[in-house]
Amino acid sequence: MTPLLTRRSLLGSIAIAPAALVLGTGAGLAQAAAPTPQGNVDMAKLLEPGVLPEKVLGNADAPVTIVEYASMTCSHCAHFDVTTLPVIKEKYIDTGKARLILREFPFDPRAEAGFMLARCAGDNYFAMVDVLFKQQEQWAPVQDARAALLQISKLAGFTQESFEACLTDQKLLDDIRSVRTRGSQEFGVDATPTFFINGKKYAGALSVDEMSAIIDSLL
Repeated sequence: MTPLLTRRSLLGSIAIAPAALVLGTGAGLAQAAAPTPQGNVDMAKLLEPGVLPEKVLGNADAPVTIVEYASMTCSHCAHFDVTTLPVIKEKYIDTGKARLILREFPFDPRAEAGFMLARCAGDNYFAMVDVLFKQQEQWAPVQDARAALLQISKLAGFTQESFEACLTDQKLLDDIRSVRTRGSQEFGVDATPTFFINGKKYAGALSVDEMSAIIDSLL
């Protein structure tokens, strides 16, 4: 487990190379067939409130619930956000058939910082996540990640002061780590992205066809 970072050390740690990430890989399917789930969890337990408010796309009464655990520095998570999610959103989320709950599962200090900034963006949480995923190569692997994140944050409406205040919010950092700990200990998450779709577990990136096949089978 990542050792506890202080407010000061978090700002310093995002300026060094990220730790190795544990990444899932999605298996490409030739046909639009639903992949085999890797387990099941109790949906009632999965949807119990955590320490942070849930970040949700879609209607609460949608028949299909997708819970995604992601890391901001995960390239597979970025690929899903940029290429797969827009199609799934248009096809299922915007039409009331599915909803998506995004939960933080950061593997390194830079991912923690990214999620902290997204949380500090308030109602623009998903917009900030989307920007950070789309520009992942501009901040996640670079030498001075702090400066890169500051530049991106300013374009999203942050000031120098609000940026510093966000990344020195120890309670927010602790809460994001608690989301990760709960995902690991209670639901067996150990790779990103990991999806729970109506309680069925799928570790690794899912293509549009794979996720569509899973959702269609539940409708």
